[in-house]
Amino acid sequence: MMYAYQRQSNVDVRVARIFNTFGPRMHPNDGRVVSNFIIQALQDKDITIYGSGEQTRSFQYVEDLVDGLMMLMNGEYSQPVNIGNPDEYTVNKFADFIKELTKSSSTIKHLEATEDDPRKRRPDITVAKRELGWSPKYEVKEGLKNTIEYFASVLKESGEIVPTGPQASKPKNAGN
Repeated sequence: MMYAYQRQSNVDVRVARIFNTFGPRMHPNDGRVVSNFIIQALQDKDITIYGSGEQTRSFQYVEDLVDGLMMLMNGEYSQPVNIGNPDEYTVNKFADFIKELTKSSSTIKHLEATEDDPRKRRPDITVAKRELGWSPKYEVKEGLKNTIEYFASVLKESGEIVPTGPQASKPKNAGN
């Protein structure tokens, strides 16, 4: 649709495919793996994984996303570009990683898999590297430490947070 608009109105268009992004100020119960696992771990609640946990995900820190979008918008390349961190983790390993970083006593629990859960999610950033000179600068661990610190402050201010499901609580001022 954007390319049709570009042809019709003679305007510059940029298309980014954004992959899993996390960082401070994300909403604690947005339903994504990063926020769910951190909130559960910080409260020593069960860390819930849907399915076997062998499915993979890649995660990028928000500052890398912003840098990539700025480079795309300020550049001349006008075809779709993947903006994401290709470092890939199984969901099980990622849950263990969060548990370790938060020093949590949570138990990891596996629930029934969702029907549409992809087995593998990892961006190919070859075009971003070649055309924009962009690649992620932040290691996932560094970004997670910042995000955990943020969520810990939200929890301190708000008390208990239920990250997802019918009893999900929405803390005041989180993610604003």
